[in-house]
Amino acid sequence: MKEMLKKIRENPLLQKMTVYLLDALTDGGFILDSKGEILEWNLAMENISGFTAKEMVGKSCRLLHFSNCPGISGPDDPSRCRLLQGEESSASECSFRHKLGHNIPVIRKAAMVTNEQGKFIGLIETITDLTELEKAREKIQEAAIRLGEMHKLDNIIGKSPGIKKVFTAIKASANSDTTILIQGESGTGKELVAGSIHYNSNRAEKPLVIVNCSALSEPLLESELFGHIKGSFTGAIRHRMGRLEEADHGTIFLDEIGELSPLIQIKLLRVLQEKEIERIGESKKRKLDIRIITATHKNLHQLVKDGLFRKDLYYRLNVFPIKIPPLRDRKIDIPLLIGHFIDKLNNKTGKKIKNIAYAAMQKLLDHSWPGNIRELEHAIEHAFVLCDARTISLAHLPMEIRESDVGSIALETSIPVKSEIGVRKKFLTREGLIEQLHHCNWNKACAARNLGVSRTAVWKRMKQWEIPLKPPG
Repeated sequence: MKEMLKKIRENPLLQKMTVYLLDALTDGGFILDSKGEILEWNLAMENISGFTAKEMVGKSCRLLHFSNCPGISGPDDPSRCRLLQGEESSASECSFRHKLGHNIPVIRKAAMVTNEQGKFIGLIETITDLTELEKAREKIQEAAIRLGEMHKLDNIIGKSPGIKKVFTAIKASANSDTTILIQGESGTGKELVAGSIHYNSNRAEKPLVIVNCSALSEPLLESELFGHIKGSFTGAIRHRMGRLEEADHGTIFLDEIGELSPLIQIKLLRVLQEKEIERIGESKKRKLDIRIITATHKNLHQLVKDGLFRKDLYYRLNVFPIKIPPLRDRKIDIPLLIGHFIDKLNNKTGKKIKNIAYAAMQKLLDHSWPGNIRELEHAIEHAFVLCDARTISLAHLPMEIRESDVGSIALETSIPVKSEIGVRKKFLTREGLIEQLHHCNWNKACAARNLGVSRTAVWKRMKQWEIPLKPPG
C-alpha cells in the first residue's frame, strides 16, 4: 500500500487527483496499510473526528477506539483485527472516540485493497456521521415521554377567549379520526394540543409517534417516515420499520409540516389517500390505521399560492384547523401561566417561592413575547436561579425583559391576577399615587416601595398626571 501511494505521490497529477477525490467525499475516509497504520486522512474525516491529517497520518487506527473492531475486545487487546487479516466486512453501525473524548455514532464500511498478485495490502474505510440522526431520534423519544406523562388537556392553561376556542376544538375533535392541522407561532404549545387530542381520544392506549419534519434532510426523513429494507441504499444494513408503521392504530404528529420537500409531500398525500405505505426498496404495500395530526408555524395557504406546497395535500391536511393564539394576544393568561411555572419549579428545585412583585409582573405583562410560552417559562426559570427569597423581583428577570420598552399595557390598567401566586393587587392610579405620596411625606422611594413599582415609574406618572414634585403648601 505504501509503495502504491509512493508512486501516486511521485506523479503530481495523480497525487492532486487522489487528494481531490478524497476531500470531495461527504463521508469521512482514510487509508490503512496492512498493519493498521493510517496513510491518508481526508477533510471530512478531520471534521467528524476533530483530528487533523497531520495528527493521524502515521498513527495506528486503534487510536480511534472503534466500538466493533472484529477480533478486538478493547484498545489494549493484543489480538489482531480480522479486517487487517484480509477478512471481508459489511457496513455496520458503531462509534469511535472524538478528539475531545466523546463518542461519535457512525456507519463504518471497509474495503480491502490487494496487489496484482491478490495479496492483501491495506484498507480503505469510509465513515458516515450519524450524530444529527441520533439527536433527532433522542428528541423524538424525549418528546414522546413528555407527552405521555404530562400533556393532558388540563395542562393547557388559560382563560382567554382564544385559548377557550382551542379547548373547544380539542374536545370536539378528540374522538374522531379527522386529520387536524394545528397552526401557531413557535413556542405557543402546538405539541401540547396534539398530545391532548391523542390522550383524550379512543386511541389513547396506542402509540403517539412524533416526527419533526424540519430536523432531518429529505433522504433521512423519507427513511424515518416510511422505513427501508436492507440494502435499499448505502448504509441500509438491516430492515427498519418507519415511524408511520410505528403509529399503526395510534396517532402520528408531524411537526413543522411546512418544511416538507416536494417528494415527501407526494408520498404523504398517498398515505392520506390510500392509508398504506411502501418501505424504501420494496414494492409490498402495508395497510395502516393511523390518525394524522400536523402542525406548522408557517402560513400554508400562502405557501400554496407561492407554489411551495401542494394544494391537494393542503386541503387533505386542513380538514379541521386549530389556531393557537400567540401569547401577546392572550396576556390575561400570563398570571395563570406564571403560577403554573412557579409551582412546577418549586417541585423541581425544592424552593418555596410564593410571590412575584408587582413591578416584575408588570414587566412580564408589558413584554411582547416573540418566543411565546416557551420564552415565558425560560424567564421564570431564570428568575428561580437568582431568587433566594419568597418573592420574585424585577431584578431576577432576564435583562432583555427588564430593559424592554413598555408595551401596550400601562401601569394603571387593572388586569386581574391569580391570587395563589401572591401578586400584589395594587393598581397604580393618580389618586392612589397621591395617597401614597401623602403617606410618605412626598418621599418618592418610599411611595414606590409601598406600591411595588420602581422609583422611575413614580417620577414618570407624577409628570404624566401633573402631580407636583413637592408637597402642596
